[in-house]
Amino acid sequence: MAFAMTMLSWSVLEYKQKYMAINEYAHTRELIKWGTDYLLLTFNNSATKIDKIYGQVGGSLNGSTTPDDHYCWQRPEDMEYQRRTISIHQGADLAGEMAAALASASIVFQDDVAYSKKLIKGAQTVFNFARDSGKRKPYSRGEPYIEPFYNSSGYYDEYMWGAAWLYYATGNSTYISLATNPSIFKNSKAYFLTPDFSVLSWDNKLPAAMLLLTRFRMFLNPGYPYEDMLKMYHNVTSLTMCSYLHHYKVFNRTRGGLIQLNHGQPQSLQYAANAAFMASLFADYMLEIDVPGWQCGSTYFPISALKAFATSQIEYILGKNPMKMSYIVGFGNKFPKHVHHRGASIPNDHKHRSCTGGWKWRDTPNPNPNTITGAMVGGPDRFDQFRDSRKNYNFTEPTLAGNAGLVAALISLTSTTGSGIDRNTIFSAIPPLGPQNPPPPPPWKPIKT
Repeated sequence: MAFAMTMLSWSVLEYKQKYMAINEYAHTRELIKWGTDYLLLTFNNSATKIDKIYGQVGGSLNGSTTPDDHYCWQRPEDMEYQRRTISIHQGADLAGEMAAALASASIVFQDDVAYSKKLIKGAQTVFNFARDSGKRKPYSRGEPYIEPFYNSSGYYDEYMWGAAWLYYATGNSTYISLATNPSIFKNSKAYFLTPDFSVLSWDNKLPAAMLLLTRFRMFLNPGYPYEDMLKMYHNVTSLTMCSYLHHYKVFNRTRGGLIQLNHGQPQSLQYAANAAFMASLFADYMLEIDVPGWQCGSTYFPISALKAFATSQIEYILGKNPMKMSYIVGFGNKFPKHVHHRGASIPNDHKHRSCTGGWKWRDTPNPNPNTITGAMVGGPDRFDQFRDSRKNYNFTEPTLAGNAGLVAALISLTSTTGSGIDRNTIFSAIPPLGPQNPPPPPPWKPIKT
């Protein structure tokens, strides 16, 4: 959920003019504030040092018939059972992403000085918690209600991502020093350059963090002492973009052209949308500085290759696929009607339904009575096939994180309002970067013989 807010804020900071042109700027800010207000309530945001944050995953123990988010099928307003929250005393990944969400939103809301300051303070507090040497553990480890559902692979990517956003929000150089610290890169295992590390998701922020820091190098070119690591991030970002191109066959494609960033596993659309956003954004960065393309090994590709990739993936999601189906509810002539979503599947008739009283709406073959307009479902399988079945959540479940990446990709590719990014707003807290020269060599001493 925090990742979804960070993605929305990032897209607003890059494409504010486009959001304004389509009259969605105020709406998107309202969505972000809904999320950041919630995040501020999950820890003591008035403190500078905290020893816990609260988390919640709507999980279930296998085979349990205790009323919970898996056993019950109810509209949110009818839920009466206890929903578990956990006190997290070690959770560097969750705290790091919360810091990224709060810090990025603080730039979005810099016109509301009091709220922006509150967001920055909260981001710093929760990032200090993430960096506390006693708190360095994935939030999901040993948590039976979380591990099977939202298991985290690590937290060094959130260190790089959170530190980058905090640097942009505050201009405090300790954050950019951390984001470009070689040990963060090393511990994140990014230097292995395995394909999985180039896939942006709620769990893996590495490709986004490196793209965000590549932005710093491309536009502000800070030089020493950051240049060595920033150059590496730029190179890795270039390779990530190369990996998305069909030419290199790093990732499989379905026959219909959907990139399989999660190895043919279900719910692949969220990864394709995130990749489309990053490819389109990197292309816009190059356009901004009049660079016509980038190098993949010995081959030079034009910016248009990235835009073509991003467009192909979004057009697939919008209906240009073998099923001739839009995977966005309410868009196009044919879209999913049995979305795995409690509120959408139960009639809005003001009748209270119990935990199991909603099962008949979960299990009915009839279409949902309510249209959850704009929701992107999990998507087709690796053979481009899609089953519009409410019980088969791999096909029909929408997610907050998936939709945030979709919104970012859509705004990036919207060209009717003009193209290009907002180059400077994201950097507005960064003080002028003076010439930073390497330290002088040690004084010469004659060699004693």
